Amino acid sequence: MSYSELSVTDRATIQVCLSQGLSLRAIARCLSRSPSTISREIRRNSGSSNDYRAEPAQASRSKRRRFCRPKRKLSIDSERFGLVEYLLRRYLSPEQIAGKLRHMNLPKLEDAYVSRETIYTTIYALPIGQLRKELIHCLRQGKSARKSRRGAMDRRGQIPDMVSIHLRPPEVDKREMPGHWEGDLIKSKGNASTVGTLVELSSGYLILAKMHDATATSAVEGFSAALNRMPLAARKILIYDQGQEMAKHAAITQNTGVGIYFCDPHSPWQRGSNENINGLIRQYLPKGTDLSLTSQEDLDAIASELNMRPRKRFDFKCPIEVVNELMAKHSEAPPSIQ
Repeated sequence: MSYSELSVTDRATIQVCLSQGLSLRAIARCLSRSPSTISREIRRNSGSSNDYRAEPAQASRSKRRRFCRPKRKLSIDSERFGLVEYLLRRYLSPEQIAGKLRHMNLPKLEDAYVSRETIYTTIYALPIGQLRKELIHCLRQGKSARKSRRGAMDRRGQIPDMVSIHLRPPEVDKREMPGHWEGDLIKSKGNASTVGTLVELSSGYLILAKMHDATATSAVEGFSAALNRMPLAARKILIYDQGQEMAKHAAITQNTGVGIYFCDPHSPWQRGSNENINGLIRQYLPKGTDLSLTSQEDLDAIASELNMRPRKRFDFKCPIEVVNELMAKHSEAPPSIQ
């Protein structure tokens, strides 16, 4: 239950109940309050003759409330506010003003310092009018409303029906069977164009998928087409981060049969193979490249080069050799991956 103060109506009820001789517990039941609340109210606000009256009790409460909070350090009618206003009109920022006040020696203004947050709060708390408009105009951004200091909301947790990476099949860690993938997006400046990257964990085999943008619809189209180029035996699970482009991950699973597992927030090491391959891809597509000018044929050529590059962890075999060997080992009639 949320706490609420006694109202003038509650105090009138207490006065009537006391005049009728009701006990404190009976009064508390009438008001749905704690008996201690009623006892404290009567003790605080009874008159000199120990009689309780609603109107004087309400006045006593209002008087106490006036002194329950400290006086504002930067009230609009104070000399300190006048000084802050003068410095604002000289286009000093609130942070610069706070720093200057800290070191100013002003005999008439003892403890002249106020923080930059106090200055901002005071400006935006001014009544709507010319003064407020002029002082906001003196700020760097000059925006009529102040943006929340907490920043943008992290929306990654809003991906529906996420399955955690910690629930993935245990054989994934062994990297002995093909069909377990890690995925990501490589984005150009301003996210204007993107390329999907998929790397198979047991072989390092790479697929690149051209996408129009970083939306969930493009991710469904791009990743579905890329994964469906692989044999069914090589399509088991995909590990991905919590980017919003995977908001429609259920559609990818429906199109390809691949189960999708999501990493923990801010944990790129949980997709270590993909992070490493993205670094290799950047040799061909440096940061700042307009990826919209890169065709799917260009991406296939890059993937082919990387899939033919010898890898030390495979005793200098290349990924295309390794993935075909694994497919032959774990399939009765293995198709060849080119």
